[in-house]
Amino acid sequence: MRFAAHCCSQYNIVVAARGNVVAMGTIVTRTRSDGKPSYLCQIARKSDGKTIRENRTFRDHKAAKAWLRQREAELDNPKAFKAATQEVRTLGDAIGRYLEEYGGEIGKTKSACLAAIQRHSIAAMACGDIGSEDIVAFARTIDSVTGLANPGPSTINNYLSHLASIFAIAKKAWGYPLDPEAMTDATFVLRKQRAIAKSNKRERRPTLDELDRLLDFFQERSERAPHSGPMVEIVLFATFSTRRMEEITRIRWADFEKASGNHGARVLVRDMKNPGAKRGNDVWCELPPEAAAVIETMRSKTSGGECIFPYTTDAIGAAFTRGCKLLGIEDLHFHDLRHEGVSRLFEAGWNIPHVALVSGHRSWASLQRYAQLRQRDDKFAGWKRRPL
Repeated sequence: MRFAAHCCSQYNIVVAARGNVVAMGTIVTRTRSDGKPSYLCQIARKSDGKTIRENRTFRDHKAAKAWLRQREAELDNPKAFKAATQEVRTLGDAIGRYLEEYGGEIGKTKSACLAAIQRHSIAAMACGDIGSEDIVAFARTIDSVTGLANPGPSTINNYLSHLASIFAIAKKAWGYPLDPEAMTDATFVLRKQRAIAKSNKRERRPTLDELDRLLDFFQERSERAPHSGPMVEIVLFATFSTRRMEEITRIRWADFEKASGNHGARVLVRDMKNPGAKRGNDVWCELPPEAAAVIETMRSKTSGGECIFPYTTDAIGAAFTRGCKLLGIEDLHFHDLRHEGVSRLFEAGWNIPHVALVSGHRSWASLQRYAQLRQRDDKFAGWKRRPL
């Protein structure tokens, strides 16, 4: 092997033909806008009718020569050569495969976030080319595919969290060369720059007046349209059971056990939300008496179907949002009913283990933020809508 300088600032590394293998490395000197040189390394190798061409730019000539020698040596390995001739897999390919294999096990929010990332330019990059700087650039331009104007640190953090799940398994599961360390480094940088952050815990709770107005609104709607969803019962059940919207729609009659003897009522929550696993994560949760009473009222409202609340999350969410808007109730989400339900139990004097049996929290640490709540008079004592 020898280096030959040319007047055109080109350096060739030539490897003699060995069998049917021909390899050549070239270094081309270029001048950057600041007047300093850069060195473009080019590799061309042919074996068994297949050709590899690779390019990489360096600012240091010694580094360029070292990389060229190292890469040529790597391609001497038949396995490395074969890998280099395989079809280039992009981040978009990795996301598509993840959605194909795990789409049924993840929520709609994560699926929507990953679909948005597929529309970003980073999705067109080869998996092996994506470094931490590319992920940082993606985080700063995420608004181009989400339609959100100036997304906040918590929103960007959510997108990166979903993207990190692709980086975590792509190489191990499919051999796609995504580097998990690149994601770790990018997250570290963005957190230091305060570009990402965990979302603040919502503290919004509905007042009794707001609940009264909402329930009166839904009662009037059900009287006008008897076939509409029983939003009165759904809102009450969400408040007193602490169940999430999606969980409510999956509860079957066979999942409900009435109170018996010294045992209170309970319900099997199917596919309970959990960071590690959702599909098949079925958990028995206790039901406060008010929540069990709501279920009993549903016996006359369903036509013998399998589910207690046979309605979609889209229908429930849209009805709740529309009701709040028409009534002028600001910044109230359906999920805030769960927060109200958990808070009420603590204010009733329940301890963390007992509340966890109702809410389904696996980690008691998640309930520590309620520790400041003190026992007080029952907010719902004497309330006309209390289902008991």
